[in-house]
Amino acid sequence: MTRLWLKQPLAVLADGAAGGVVIADGRIVELVPSGGAPSGPVDAVFDASRHVVLPGLINTHHHFYQTLTRAHPAAIDKELFPWLTSLYPIWARLDPESFRLSVRLALTELLLSGCTTAADHHYLFPDGLESAIDIEAEEAAGLGIRVTLSRGSMDLSKKDGGLPPDSVVQDKDDILADSERLIGRYHDPSDGAMTQIALAPCSPFSATKSLMMESAALADAHDCRLHTHLGETEDENAFCEATFGCRPLDYLEDVGWLGPRTWLAHGIHFTTEECRRLGAHKVGVCHCPTSNAVLASGSCPVNELLAAGAPVGLGVDGSASNDASNLIEAARHALMVGRLNYRSAEAMTARDVLAMATEGSAACLGRTDIGRLDVGRQADLALFTLDELRFSGAHDPIAALVLCGATRADRVMVKGEWRVLDGRPVGVDLARLRAEHGEAARRFG
Repeated sequence: MTRLWLKQPLAVLADGAAGGVVIADGRIVELVPSGGAPSGPVDAVFDASRHVVLPGLINTHHHFYQTLTRAHPAAIDKELFPWLTSLYPIWARLDPESFRLSVRLALTELLLSGCTTAADHHYLFPDGLESAIDIEAEEAAGLGIRVTLSRGSMDLSKKDGGLPPDSVVQDKDDILADSERLIGRYHDPSDGAMTQIALAPCSPFSATKSLMMESAALADAHDCRLHTHLGETEDENAFCEATFGCRPLDYLEDVGWLGPRTWLAHGIHFTTEECRRLGAHKVGVCHCPTSNAVLASGSCPVNELLAAGAPVGLGVDGSASNDASNLIEAARHALMVGRLNYRSAEAMTARDVLAMATEGSAACLGRTDIGRLDVGRQADLALFTLDELRFSGAHDPIAALVLCGATRADRVMVKGEWRVLDGRPVGVDLARLRAEHGEAARRFG
């Protein structure tokens, strides 16, 4: 068992670890105090004196396939509902080859931004793409990144009162059968798992009540998590009130989703009382500040949710509404939006948003083995340098990553293995990936 000492980092986001972190067998085995040395012999030493060491960042909401339609003329400068209706027919042309490239590119982008665990919400299964989640699992394994693959679904088309066209929805029984297949094949509930499955009917305006309820029962039977979009726009509120006679959170409770197994994407339009209900039931919320700003949706009431006891994580959201897959960048956006929204210097800090992107995100995914640099946790770390001009003159290295706008990690480790070295992903030909993905994306113009 090789013992590696990440020695004397420039700064580290952990108490009692100023002297570094010792890693063995994919786990953190020791935190070294300032001026100290490991308590036992080590086999290798990495001089981390140029590096700010963070827990690996955790992305709790994404749509990998959307890397193919960034800055698309059909969708630029639109709010969510018209944005979706413009892009649904384009996304219906997804095929396995282009989808695989979209996943590979999104995961590579995330790794380069310091992300070590990513949750994707894939809900489009046009004819020929029935194995989309299998493709995601293969690509994640090849890159060595942890994933929670949310088997998304839509069975409520426009003709039945929903938003998506018939071409992108599926039959409920097919959805549930495939969900059970994927759980059996990929869902690993154990400590240190690299791949987990969640069940994720897309939204109140694209999934039937029956699908929501049966997905909840299936998740309960197999001990996996539930995920959906909720509270994202005023249009959604109006849809729920007109269709179900209640607000979105009341609908969530009606279908049996109001519990600690659930985490939600966006959560913008919740009242203070609804935040208290979410906290009381330990429902997690993924804050997506960049996408929310681009789509002019609003801002998540992060502080009210945290005060109520709800886990709050961070997500980049889809690369057609971000339009990037960069989690350290999203942390900066969360800080700026938070301080602007609350208009208080103390309301949101750089360390608050880093906690959201690590420990808060881990809680949303129901994981206690990642998200912090603690003895016994998984050795998932993101190491950043402050060598760029933007950091010159910065006196607090950890705050500088957020305030000065870090965009790329120098090294990234997942389960004790380096997956990014010297700013480059291990085993990935970036020029080839860019060329192949760009060629695939042109088919969606």
